[in-house]
Amino acid sequence: MTSAMPSPETVDQDHPGVSVVMPVLNEERYLATSVGRVLQQDYPGELEVILSVAPSQDRTAEIAAELAAADARVRVVDNPAGKTPAALNVGIAAATYDVVVRVDGHGELTDHYIARAVEVLRRTGAANVGGVMDAVGETPFERAVAYGYNSPLGLGGSTFHLENSPEGPADTVYLGVFRKADLLAVGGFDESMHRAQDWELNYRLRKSGRSIWFSPDLRVTYRPRSSLAALAKQFYETGKWRREVCRRYPETASRRYLAPPTAVAGIAGGSLLGLLGLATPAGWLKLGFLAPLGYLLLVLGGALTAPKSLDPAARARLPLVLAVMHLCWGAGFIVGLRTPPSEMSGQKR
Repeated sequence: MTSAMPSPETVDQDHPGVSVVMPVLNEERYLATSVGRVLQQDYPGELEVILSVAPSQDRTAEIAAELAAADARVRVVDNPAGKTPAALNVGIAAATYDVVVRVDGHGELTDHYIARAVEVLRRTGAANVGGVMDAVGETPFERAVAYGYNSPLGLGGSTFHLENSPEGPADTVYLGVFRKADLLAVGGFDESMHRAQDWELNYRLRKSGRSIWFSPDLRVTYRPRSSLAALAKQFYETGKWRREVCRRYPETASRRYLAPPTAVAGIAGGSLLGLLGLATPAGWLKLGFLAPLGYLLLVLGGALTAPKSLDPAARARLPLVLAVMHLCWGAGFIVGLRTPPSEMSGQKR
């Protein structure tokens, strides 16, 4: 076991102490690797890792306890609520230091990430800095999903999904490195936002006059969903919560967010008209089939024009992956939350 952490009073002013907060739920597969990548950082200042562990269905809690027993820089705190924003608030409350780095239990920091992030934080005066969500898959399906995350045809509309995005102010960033004082000033994460809580927090930070800063030098490896069912569930839930964001903040609705539900409505409506055209004398209604046909050509074209670096096995799965991303997200947006959470329910601000 390593020696105990030095006291906060000994922190080098050029390298302030850093608290890495990790919300953890069912992360048996990746947790040890994720924590290892944090502990291997070359950051010269003080460092602690706070694992905010929710009730899990695998060995996550045992692995977290083992990691804490092996290194004094690692601490475990309980997150009985089980939701990500609650986990983050619990971890932030337990954080010793003035800089808070968010890392997910299935994310892997690249070399020098923390040192670079602290430098950007100090240089820009931003409340939150972040970089590229570098999705990396292991199986052909995961590699297709990873390409979808990083592609303009998939999720690549956001700055942090694109490798060639320039450094500068941003609406939101992936994960984030924060000044704890700024987090506390706006009330931390909204615990009624079970998803999209990063975007919602960054919106409030910007509304308070603070800035969010993107740097392409900051990269975090993201491990995508490994099955079609898991991917569909993820995007359906994400679509429902994006609808909730637009309900709370109507001014944030954009063409990018409205495109998936528009596609779902167009495909469903066009298919219905086409079927009516087959069943009635109004044959012109069969032109409705142009909507699903056009969408099919779009996703097939996306696979054909994908870079050569995408292997054939992943490329073959890409049309289905893109369709699941678009249509499940859009369907979730249309359906929305059955019972929208109260603006005050479980919320900490």
